[in-house]
Amino acid sequence: MAIFISGSPEQTLKFGEQYAKTLKGGDVVLLGGEMGAGKTVFAKGVAKGLGIEDEVLSPTYAYMNDYGGKLYHFDCYRLRNGEQAESLGLCDYFYSDGVCLIEWAENISSVLPEKVKRVEIQKTESGRKIIYE
Repeated sequence: MAIFISGSPEQTLKFGEQYAKTLKGGDVVLLGGEMGAGKTVFAKGVAKGLGIEDEVLSPTYAYMNDYGGKLYHFDCYRLRNGEQAESLGLCDYFYSDGVCLIEWAENISSVLPEKVKRVEIQKTESGRKIIYE
């Protein structure tokens, strides 16, 4: 487990960009943290690091945004369980060639792949603490 301290959204974005270099197609990353912690800013950095030029938006109402098959950004906040994710076809993406970033993954824990990576973003008085493995 490693820790990165971010003092600004720009640093969080830059860290996400660097973190993307550790990822490969098929990786599933669970993004933890309360609302407003910086998960979407981190996701924007990952997208940039993967060479995606599209604007990355929070997928709260769409459940998942697809960025050219390279990145799938999920927001499972409004899902009650894994069965809902399955019925929406979201689980199929976990086994694709793209990187999956999943916010609020605890809501669909029953259908997540066994092997995942985790990134936890916590608000602190001085900025953000990003804990990753």
